[in-house]
Amino acid sequence: MSGMNYSSADDDALVKAARHGELAAFEELVFRHRDRIYARAFSMTRHEEDAVDLSQEAWIKGWQRLGQFQGDSSFTTWMTRIVINLCLDHLRKQKRHRAGSIEEMDAESGGVERQMPVVTVNPTAGLERAELRKKIDGALGQLSAEHRTVLVLHEFEDMEYKTIAKTVGCSMGTVMSRLFYARRKMAALLADMREEI
Repeated sequence: MSGMNYSSADDDALVKAARHGELAAFEELVFRHRDRIYARAFSMTRHEEDAVDLSQEAWIKGWQRLGQFQGDSSFTTWMTRIVINLCLDHLRKQKRHRAGSIEEMDAESGGVERQMPVVTVNPTAGLERAELRKKIDGALGQLSAEHRTVLVLHEFEDMEYKTIAKTVGCSMGTVMSRLFYARRKMAALLADMREEI
């Protein structure tokens, strides 16, 4: 296996080689997918240094847990799940140190919000345009960590409500409520984009 050409090998072959202890094969996987893993960490934390630290930690865990990778999903999906879980742990620790509860504030104004129409926003629409991507990024940054997390998991990772609830550690009702709020807030923040799309 050590004679293989890493740059032209597919991910499955690289994973297989890495599982046999070939660090260079894993380094090729890191090189290929590090931007996506960092981007996911940043979309959840909104902090560059934290995103760098958490994505690096994810790669270390990926190397350590490679034997657990079953191949049921793609390697990138598996790595994305690892970085998401690390980000969720990080956000939970942050929340414990924050004074006041965002959820309580949301609950106070929730009655009015729930009477308003739901506007579904597809955050990936037109992402090839840099100015659009910048606005979406800015809008995501204005959501609370709780609301941003469910939106990212649902819209970008295609997770079902049940899976999000299990991942985040809350009820399905809470997931639906947070997703409703996040979509409505994103719709308001992105309203000025309509002519551009």
